[in-house]
Amino acid sequence: MLVRLVYTSRATEALTPAVLESVLGSSRKNNPPAGITGVLCTNGVVFLQMLEGGRKEVNETYMRIARDPRHYDVQILHFEEITERKFATWSMGKVSFDRVNMAILMKHSAKPVLDPYSVSGKVSVALLEELMATANVAS
Repeated sequence: MLVRLVYTSRATEALTPAVLESVLGSSRKNNPPAGITGVLCTNGVVFLQMLEGGRKEVNETYMRIARDPRHYDVQILHFEEITERKFATWSMGKVSFDRVNMAILMKHSAKPVLDPYSVSGKVSVALLEELMATANVAS
């Protein structure tokens, strides 16, 4: 059974590009054997991530993320059973936040900032889908 989980969290310290690339590198190495795919969106302070895969594997991955001391205020925004993946070819895509059209953020929230805490999980899913559709995601 495939599931999709979307969560948000806050970084304990602002992430440098090198640290972020290290995190993505680990995900891209560790996710394929577990069958995990997804996308990560961050502005260096707030994370919004979608994970897809088997229920057990997604839950194990999420629990590991929730225990990671590099972030706090981890909250599940959305969880659903799915029939197909949105990010089937990506071990972990990354939103190129510096290329994001602020109108996309404004379309999905009250202010043109990344703040998944202030919107519903469905809105966060729609935002990630639109970022993917507008080529703001690098695999």
